[in-house]
Amino acid sequence: MDRTFFVIGAGLGFLAVALGAFGAHALKGKLDADMLSVFETGVRYQFYHALALLVVGWACAHWSSSLMAAAGWLFVAGVVLFSGSLYALALTGIKMLGAVTPVGGLCFLAGWACMAYAAWKG
Repeated sequence: MDRTFFVIGAGLGFLAVALGAFGAHALKGKLDADMLSVFETGVRYQFYHALALLVVGWACAHWSSSLMAAAGWLFVAGVVLFSGSLYALALTGIKMLGAVTPVGGLCFLAGWACMAYAAWKG
């Protein structure tokens, strides 16, 4: 499981850098300031949680814990739902996509709670 989270974390980190550059250069004149900010928020949270996945990978290698693995999968789900919905909202302007964002945020919160509890139990 540790390698899985390292690979996913590294991949999401790579994509966050690429998407950040895409937003800064390709989208700057195409999106208004509000939608560009929405896109950048998605990138920022994706990058934070890519780093968190590297920590989860390290933790899984040192403490075998189903809670730590759950934290990793919750972070992955959070990136897909939270950041993904913000990217889709910014690029399409479909406001209804923003309704998915809080579900991703809840996944992030649950992931951090699982990570903390697993470390505390650990």
